[in-house]
Amino acid sequence: MLEFLLGLLDRVLLLFIFAIVGRAILSFVIPMLGERPHPVLITINNLLAQVTEPMVGPLRRVLPTIGMLDLSPMVAIIVLAFIRNLLSRGI
Repeated sequence: MLEFLLGLLDRVLLLFIFAIVGRAILSFVIPMLGERPHPVLITINNLLAQVTEPMVGPLRRVLPTIGMLDLSPMVAIIVLAFIRNLLSRGI
């Protein structure tokens, strides 16, 4: 039972990492599309923002930005990867 829960948590963390990466990609793509990006892209971006903001938001307030570059998604991915690594070792 414990192995199942650890596996499930691992999958959830992996999906969370994918959501952060997707949000980061869309943050570059949507402005390049001009004034009228496709509504589906806007909807996906809003969904990903709602899912990832609880972790990325507090990091954004703590971490400095480098020019226009926001480092909080990268730090969040590193933290989640570290947690996944700990879970895979059974700690």
